[in-house]
Amino acid sequence: MTHVEPESSSAFELLVGVLRLIFDLVMLAVVMLVIGFFIFTGSIERSQLEPRTADGIAVLTGGAARIDKAMKLLTQQKAKRLLITGVNRTTSTEELKQLASQGDQLFSCCVDIDKEARNTIDNATETSQWVARNHYTSVIVVTSNYHMPRALAELARVMPGVTLIPYSVVDNNVHLDRWWTFPGTTRLLISEYLKYLPALARLGATQLVSKLITGKTTVAIEDPTEP
Repeated sequence: MTHVEPESSSAFELLVGVLRLIFDLVMLAVVMLVIGFFIFTGSIERSQLEPRTADGIAVLTGGAARIDKAMKLLTQQKAKRLLITGVNRTTSTEELKQLASQGDQLFSCCVDIDKEARNTIDNATETSQWVARNHYTSVIVVTSNYHMPRALAELARVMPGVTLIPYSVVDNNVHLDRWWTFPGTTRLLISEYLKYLPALARLGATQLVSKLITGKTTVAIEDPTEP
């Protein structure tokens, strides 16, 4: 006598197979996320490296030291002009000058202030407009070291063909060595990593569309370790 397996049993096995596949894919995604996070933390600059000269300097607000470091670069004639992007609308020029240990006299001639940007995406948009107005082809990007990967991704997305030169500001309150023993640093790095992934995806999508339309992609981010 031929045994016919109930249809319900086949459906159950199919369901189990689908659930197992979903579980395997989720676990793979988690593993990839964890590996990516360790790569991300390992790639963050631990020291400040002197940048070469460029047409302009763009500093993304978010820490007082960023503006001070950017102003020092301007006084060293590393660029022609400086853009401070993401300034609070209630902050005055005099208050910004107080954040600069030197070069405050350059505010009247060589510093532009953007008060429209509210996040890194806005920073990139305002910077790209500033670069276009001034016909710049190279920009020194000043921001905190842990924020630099996301900033470069957003800037590269809206400024293809413009050379981006990272100048990472090292925050002594962010403990990158043995970061897992400092809860505050760990939370900061996880938050920054989760924001960086969508920025990287947007950059990749933009590059893909550009390649499909023009047949090429142009993203120039200079390695700060190179002379």
